[in-house]
Amino acid sequence: MEWIERMYNLIFLGPSGVGKTHLAVSLVYKAVELGYKVSFTSMDNLMHVLKTQEISRKSKGKINRILSSNLIIIDELGYLPITRDEANLLFQLISALHEQASLIITSNKGFEDWVELLGDPALTTAVLDRNILQM
Repeated sequence: MEWIERMYNLIFLGPSGVGKTHLAVSLVYKAVELGYKVSFTSMDNLMHVLKTQEISRKSKGKINRILSSNLIIIDELGYLPITRDEANLLFQLISALHEQASLIITSNKGFEDWVELLGDPALTTAVLDRNILQM
């Protein structure tokens, strides 16, 4: 799984039921088997943890675990709407993880829908820039 060593990211897009999460979980099992530290979270749970990390010891612990992982999976980005503040928290986390860990993001929204999802064209560009390998 050289892509984890190189800190590449994977984004699985498609409608519900095509197997995005199943594929991500399969890669998680292989990564754990090879000794990588992995964190798996739904977008909804991640938003809760990010918003409460300053007041909840449990949430702070989850954030620390995410930040110390080699591979982080964010499942169901775009399944539920997020606020602009939540999108900013997501961007801050992705920025902190950039070139520190690999990400797998699953979403039922195409890239063309991410501006609406994240609520800001500049923020969307920054999030995508940190997740898409540019050659």
